[in-house]
Amino acid sequence: MSTGSVLLWVVLPYVTFAVFLVGSIWRYRYDKFGWTTRSSELYENRLLRLGSPLFHVGLLFVALGHVLGLVIPKTWTEAVGIDEAIYHAVATYLGTLAAVALVAGLVILVYRRRTTGPVFRATTRMDKTMYVFLAASILVGTWATVQTQLLAGGHGYDYRETISPWFRSLWYLQPQPELMAGVPAAFQLHIVAANLLFILWPFTRLVHAFSAPVPYLFRPYIVYRSREASVGSRAPRRGWDPTTTPRR
Repeated sequence: MSTGSVLLWVVLPYVTFAVFLVGSIWRYRYDKFGWTTRSSELYENRLLRLGSPLFHVGLLFVALGHVLGLVIPKTWTEAVGIDEAIYHAVATYLGTLAAVALVAGLVILVYRRRTTGPVFRATTRMDKTMYVFLAASILVGTWATVQTQLLAGGHGYDYRETISPWFRSLWYLQPQPELMAGVPAAFQLHIVAANLLFILWPFTRLVHAFSAPVPYLFRPYIVYRSREASVGSRAPRRGWDPTTTPRR
């Protein structure tokens, strides 16, 4: 293998993983107040209500598709009766639908951030850099799907014979960069762009992806009391114990 192939398909993925892991831990320990989405909902919410669900739902299904295609071996899906034709049809058409929602959401969010004055003024240089790498990864990945799956006809390109085994070989600590030699350029560019995005990830607002508000499901109710004892007073019901903190 050439030096360039080793750098792209062995060195870069491991560097990406190391920076992503160490950078995320460092950010959480030393910048907890910055671990946020930097929400701009108060500035504008009409476009946000449209773009944000499209982007996040599309991203969720795209991520699930990547997990299914990269992590689960082809032999496993065939063992449960899902042959290549069925897998290709489901992955291509559902993946394309998810990609359309993802791209549409991204376009709306970028348009909102650029055209809404307060939102644009609250945008940092790191936000702008993040959007460039995020858009590059998403758009190149979408083009790879369209070019090699939709426009190719037939079964398209079977990335589970090359990219998927290469990806898993990295986790086995037995990298096989030779598997990437014949991969279409669109897929190769998508993988490189994704690596660069994950290197940048810990230092941007994207860290909020690891801050799902799970504790909200289990926290006690917030008890509101009227200033007037006669207004809204009622006997306590079964459930969380009422607060006994004296009113100041």
